[in-house]
Amino acid sequence: MKILCLSDYVDPLIYNQNLREVFGDVDLVLCAGDLPLDYIDFVVTMLNKPTYFIFGNHNLKDFSFYHKSARNTPEALQSNYKHANFGHGGIYAGFKVITDNSLQYTDPVSGKKTPLLIAGVSGSLEYNKGLNQYTEYQMKRKLVHMIPSLIKNKIKYGRYLDILLTHASPRHIHDKEDPCHKGFECFNWFIKKFKPAYLIHGHIHLYDMREKRVTVSENTTVVNAYAHWIIEFPATGEN
Repeated sequence: MKILCLSDYVDPLIYNQNLREVFGDVDLVLCAGDLPLDYIDFVVTMLNKPTYFIFGNHNLKDFSFYHKSARNTPEALQSNYKHANFGHGGIYAGFKVITDNSLQYTDPVSGKKTPLLIAGVSGSLEYNKGLNQYTEYQMKRKLVHMIPSLIKNKIKYGRYLDILLTHASPRHIHDKEDPCHKGFECFNWFIKKFKPAYLIHGHIHLYDMREKRVTVSENTTVVNAYAHWIIEFPATGEN
């Protein structure tokens, strides 16, 4: 399964009329935040492949459509929720565990066909009390709320999760030391406990493309999706 990962940057290699010719063979698109939704819609329209997205700490104009708790913000008060058409081609994966039966693959352990198991987590570490920013405690609670669904996956499919899609990175993996770009320590806890094959994140801009963007932690491959990156699932080991 070939997966196109995007985050944080409207990439001219993606946002052009030749997208289908270059990336038409992907099976899935994962968007790790800080992307305009019309950019995601363009990708969905051009590729016509399953596309999941989360929100980061920027490009939050439509965040309140997906989170009622955010509807008391100044931006949200401008919106008419009863009449607005806020549907997008991508599927919002924020704080959800999703079983995608349209994306079947052969489990290398059991040899059986199985659906792809995805979970998504929006937001960054709190640094100025802005929208979609969370303390360690708040983010840990959101991860804990997903545990019942993860346990159901374990019972039914023999594993908790295949891919965790986040905006921020785990602490000390690809992150920075400034308050805005520190990662979440609870993501490291999640990796150890639930062992996703991949954690795909954004948030960390790569101004030097030689910077490390793929790191293995425990049994999880952590990938910085800045601009765009292709992964294979199940992992082939080429990264």
